[in-house]
Amino acid sequence: VQLQASGGGSVQPGGSLRLSCAASGSVVSINVMGFYRQAPGKQRELVAHITSSGNTNYADFVKGRFTISMVNAKNTAYLQMDSLKPEDTAVYTCSANLMALHLGVLREFDYWGQGTLVTVSS
Repeated sequence: VQLQASGGGSVQPGGSLRLSCAASGSVVSINVMGFYRQAPGKQRELVAHITSSGNTNYADFVKGRFTISMVNAKNTAYLQMDSLKPEDTAVYTCSANLMALHLGVLREFDYWGQGTLVTVSS
């Protein structure tokens, strides 16, 4: 199983970006997908996560600005980031708790994707 994150880049304050996180391989189903971020000199923190049934949870610092969604058929989650601020600058990483086949057995796994850099600067 692989998690592929994409969509990072540079944007001016007030701008928007959309991150994607796609799970591929022997995935049977996704339980939860989430996005975390880590700014220089700071600890990694949860940004948002979403369950397969559509329940979402957001960090207070992104409520009203970021929206997480998931397309179950594509095993892909999206993070729409609007009204970006310089303090949103960080490496964003996606994670997934999912069910996959391992040696023919259905098991639960936790995976992390590679980080993608988001830079908000004028």
